[in-house]
Amino acid sequence: MKRYAIAVPTSMGVRITPANRQPVHLSHEYYLQATSAETNVASVPAALGMPALVLTTFVEGSPIAQFIKNDLRSRGMDYLGKEVPQGGPWGYRHQFNIADSGYGLRGPRVHNDRAGEVGRTLNVEDFDLEQIFGQDGVEILHLSGLIAALSHETGIFCLELARAAKKYGTRISFDLNYRASFWKGREEELSAIFKEIAGLADILIGNEEDFQLSLGIQGPEAGGKGLASKIEGFKEMILRVKEEYPQVKLFATTLREVKNANEHLWGAILYEGGQFYVAEPREIQVLDRIGGGDGFVGGLLYGVLKGWEPEDCLHFGWATGALATTSLNDYAQPADEEQVWALWSGNARVKR
Repeated sequence: MKRYAIAVPTSMGVRITPANRQPVHLSHEYYLQATSAETNVASVPAALGMPALVLTTFVEGSPIAQFIKNDLRSRGMDYLGKEVPQGGPWGYRHQFNIADSGYGLRGPRVHNDRAGEVGRTLNVEDFDLEQIFGQDGVEILHLSGLIAALSHETGIFCLELARAAKKYGTRISFDLNYRASFWKGREEELSAIFKEIAGLADILIGNEEDFQLSLGIQGPEAGGKGLASKIEGFKEMILRVKEEYPQVKLFATTLREVKNANEHLWGAILYEGGQFYVAEPREIQVLDRIGGGDGFVGGLLYGVLKGWEPEDCLHFGWATGALATTSLNDYAQPADEEQVWALWSGNARVKR
């Protein structure tokens, strides 16, 4: 039996959010949380009792690093990571994300402060891949395009993790997460890395733009506006991606239409075994939108780990994504499966 259900490489940081949905420039009180896209994903299976491993790096002696470690432990996640000396006050630190939640027609604003980010030093030489994948064992390695594109070192790190995972029979999930600012001037380098990881993956997650810009897959003809056209466009795109990457067993993406900061239409689509499954978009109430997509992936992978049918994996992921948007945290922490299924069914009655 493998020790870990899921492992994620990541660059940990903190997010500060104004209280009471106020904008950043007018606020005096803030909520602080430890966060990263990849641990947002792992939070769902970890909250539901599955063992999770975080592969990261820390600033040695930093109180923010200690805050992050305490937070990961409280969420039931093990972690491995080198302690990197700060190198003086202008040296390394953990990233700061400064983001408000928005309200009504005032959309959220996000400012990423990543100067000196210690996670950019993640190096495969700092981890024993034989121990992690060969001796301890991991069911699913989840990779994100954010960490793969963060630096040259992290790209090689993710690629070596994927190779080791494949060697030892670990399934690989890859959320493409294309970011133009990360790719600028590095298109050739990152395209090669992303295509090799995609060629090793069992699960690919991304929207049309992700597949086109990360993997160079030609997109479908532009259709009409709205979610209905996005669903048809995604279906056409996936059939093209499947031709290029026939070993991938499952493709998925979320569907979102913003009515205002408090109300979204939320849906999802999955392809497996030659069949498409669609969670038709429906209205959800949103406290904070950041992390909804990660919550979806976490719930989806939980279902995969449980061996559920594709449609159940999709519905559970839809619900954990929606659950993440009801919290100021960037991640969902379901109390139990029952809470998630109640959300899927639209049952918000008090549980006594």
